Amino acid sequence: MEGREFEFKGMVVNGFLMIFIILLLTVLFVLSFFMKEELGVSAYVIGIVGIVFTFFLWPGIIQLEPNEARAMVFFGTYKGTFRRTGLFWINPFMTAKKLSLRARNLNVDPIKVNDKVGNPILIGLVLVWKLKDTYKALFEIDSQTMASKPNEVGTSLAGRMKAFEDFVRVQSDAALRQVAGLYAYDNNEGGEEELTLRNGGDEVNEQLVQKLNERLAMAGMEVIEARINYLAYAPEIAAVMLRRQQASAIISAREKIVEGAVSMVKMALDRLDSDDIVELDEEKKAAMVSNLLVVLCADEPAQPVINSGTLNH
Repeated sequence: MEGREFEFKGMVVNGFLMIFIILLLTVLFVLSFFMKEELGVSAYVIGIVGIVFTFFLWPGIIQLEPNEARAMVFFGTYKGTFRRTGLFWINPFMTAKKLSLRARNLNVDPIKVNDKVGNPILIGLVLVWKLKDTYKALFEIDSQTMASKPNEVGTSLAGRMKAFEDFVRVQSDAALRQVAGLYAYDNNEGGEEELTLRNGGDEVNEQLVQKLNERLAMAGMEVIEARINYLAYAPEIAAVMLRRQQASAIISAREKIVEGAVSMVKMALDRLDSDDIVELDEEKKAAMVSNLLVVLCADEPAQPVINSGTLNH
């Protein structure tokens, strides 16, 4: 089982029972001081040694809440992970490193990366992670050097979990750069088939979760969910890309306007011809088409001009 997490198999006593026993022993050893006549000087020896002995028993009391665990280490040897919820007593010479198995949020600040086509972009993510393997988390990575206060890592749950969070943050940065490099920010060529960071949605997020879990597996951590929560062009190209997007939007709008205008002109010519309202030769049809397209495609309302002559002049 070396190198893997397993359940603690050592001696475990109910915590409430052990507290009662320790208190009872303490009372008996204190009473021994008053038995000098029966025991002589040995009464003091028994009392002092017994009280010191009870002091060594108290550190064996541990308490675990739901989704908490204790990695049991006996003079440097891993003896298993204790997960039972409640109050218990174990060997007081056993070091019980407390760990939280609860899900934790991590909001990764936006970083600057290059997308698939080389455009600099800003991208950030939010993820939910938790410990999966306590052995790997404690002994496969050097959490001591990652903590903001290294001296507190060995005894502080908060310091230990902060060190794990720093590890997740660094690996998240690397995974985010890797995934961002696989896709373009947007499909500026107008095609709809290519997957991009903007339209990828769940597929891009699933790819991000996969890359994160590959990197965090060595540390016994698991990413439950990861989502891109910030996406923008880098400031140095944001203005240029905005103008490009505006130009694309204008072109798309013009295409719709021209398509509608041509349809309306065709309908007008067909109605004039079918209802025998007026008979136009090719030259006048061309002039009419030109005028209608100008009116229909113009950005501003056209100024009407009344022709007081006849169509024959």
